[in-house]
Amino acid sequence: MADYPTNTEPTIDIRSTRNDDIEQIQQIYADAVLHTTASFELIPPDTEEMLHRFQDVVAHGHPHLVACQNDNVLGYCYASAFKSRPGYRHTVECSVYVHNDMRRQGVAVRLLESLINQCRQRQVHRMIAVIGDVANTASIRLHEKLDFTHAGVLTEVGFKFDRWIDVVLMERVLSPV
Repeated sequence: MADYPTNTEPTIDIRSTRNDDIEQIQQIYADAVLHTTASFELIPPDTEEMLHRFQDVVAHGHPHLVACQNDNVLGYCYASAFKSRPGYRHTVECSVYVHNDMRRQGVAVRLLESLINQCRQRQVHRMIAVIGDVANTASIRLHEKLDFTHAGVLTEVGFKFDRWIDVVLMERVLSPV
């Protein structure tokens, strides 16, 4: 009998976030807050605050997803209201964060693809990405890969790590609502 190679790598699953994922999500986000310009927060929120944020996203009918390998959360993403006024109800803002050790391994692509599909099912017309720092080429390329187009740059609207930071705006049409 021939020996066939076996895939010993655990499968990455994309699923809806659960309350018991929040501690790992908080750790991923805390790393982003402390070491990147992906977030303009300066002090990482605690687990209780992250749980509140998750529950708020879901309460407003938006998807919140995690990429998992076994019991390990590798990354997460979610959609949230772009603006609170009713005329914006068909537009969402997306957010994607991946564990530092898992960046550039396709986790963000899988998460964002799943988020796009779930938002389409919810009749979302347009998705907006607000990317901290024009130097955040990984995030810009991720969104370009998934057919987001550049919508503009807001110059020096954030201040972190003792410097002014621009914000890149990108958008993607999801459905013809």
